[in-house]
Amino acid sequence: MARHGASYLVAAVASMGGLLFGYDIGVMANVLEMNFFKMFFNNPSESAQGVIVSFLTLGCFVGSLVAGQVTDIFSRKYSILAASLIFIGGSIIQGASNGYAMLVIGRFINGLAVGVLSQAVPTYQSEVSAPEVRGRLVSLQQWAITWGIAIAFWIGVGLDSIDSNKSWRITLYLQTVPAGLLFCGMFFMPFSPRWLASKDRYDEALVVLARLRSGGDTTNPEVLDELETIKEGIRIDREGAKRSYLDLLKYPIRRRLYLGIITQALQQLTGINVIMYYAPRIFKQAGIGNGDDSNINLIATGINGCVNIIATVPAILYVDRWGRRNTLMFGALGCGLAYLVLALCIACGGSSVYEGGSKVVVMHNNAASITAIVMVYIFVASFAVSWGPVGWIYPAEIFPNDVRAKSTSITTAANWLLNFVVGLVSPILIKKITYGIYLIFTGFMALAIVMVYFFYPETKGRTLEQMEIVFSGSIWANRDYKRVEQEINKASS
Repeated sequence: MARHGASYLVAAVASMGGLLFGYDIGVMANVLEMNFFKMFFNNPSESAQGVIVSFLTLGCFVGSLVAGQVTDIFSRKYSILAASLIFIGGSIIQGASNGYAMLVIGRFINGLAVGVLSQAVPTYQSEVSAPEVRGRLVSLQQWAITWGIAIAFWIGVGLDSIDSNKSWRITLYLQTVPAGLLFCGMFFMPFSPRWLASKDRYDEALVVLARLRSGGDTTNPEVLDELETIKEGIRIDREGAKRSYLDLLKYPIRRRLYLGIITQALQQLTGINVIMYYAPRIFKQAGIGNGDDSNINLIATGINGCVNIIATVPAILYVDRWGRRNTLMFGALGCGLAYLVLALCIACGGSSVYEGGSKVVVMHNNAASITAIVMVYIFVASFAVSWGPVGWIYPAEIFPNDVRAKSTSITTAANWLLNFVVGLVSPILIKKITYGIYLIFTGFMALAIVMVYFFYPETKGRTLEQMEIVFSGSIWANRDYKRVEQEINKASS
């Protein structure tokens, strides 16, 4: 670990970008339940709440599409710095909102910033990392998201007791704090060595690699070999025609683009952000907070955030040992089973009543209620140890250097597009079909297991340049492992 100390520091600072998104998720989960927020915005309907939640992700979709060009031209570092300032502006607009439109605009602006960060941060982390710890360092992005969610949950619980509009305004203003920390920290971080090399700034790339790998020793043989490998990869890229966005749909990039998009889409189709955005409502549906203590469902949500943090730690420590394939398949299995049991508990342990013309589930079986709550926690733990971190790791490491930013901007946009759709329709589905929404997500997890087993090559321990070999063979990844091993060993000898 000491050898990679500088890389850990750089990746950790950049991962503050994930904290911004995580805090925003946690903020809205609690703000939507605050009494003074409801009164100020005239008790927004389910569809209005869906717009408030999903306009952040709509902004993320736009921001991530723009990020591909921005990070290539202006660097990963400067893009992260600019996005943190934009996020501060959007947070101030939200906190100062004088009406529904202003709040939604602020959410969209924050989304633009998060969209850029969600593409730039994993790309930056993958490019500063050595292959043996790349998964661990990119996982820090997801861990930061979980910290942001948990911090926001508990701040929301504390500020909910304020008997004025300050309860939700202060909660929204506090989003500026992690953005400010990200800006200050990234100011002192280096440029990506691969980005520097792509601009023919090889002397600077050598200095950065030496800082990251050997304590600043620019004569270290391993550092010099890595720089030569990067140069060779860039030379090969330049020998071909300059690749545009349309070229991403052609061989040999097309397969990787599809897998990146599917990975990001399935990460959202786990339903994680439904659980996080609407956790207080889901816990209420499971029987928490239906009594006199109106705050207990918020506390249960705060515990949910802590589970998310703790369960991400094993992935950070061991994902480079477990591998991407096994981690994703076992994670999908855990998520799917938790959803299935949760749906059965609500179906069998509750009864539907109608309030204001809408169907509401009232739990009347204590055992079913407790089991349902436990299943939510098991789902979150299963996601946190698998699809949470690997959903960011896999797309960030599979593309060639010359199209990495363009490709990850598309894959990240797929994440936010699905996030937008799921966030928009989920409050309606939770109310209309109750437990049926969890059965839908169970089906997606079954699909995820099949997709990963048959089509996802293993990428652990490979350099970014070796991905050309990993993805050059059969699309049937479960049959192609030996060929990849042989060709990489041959190229290394």
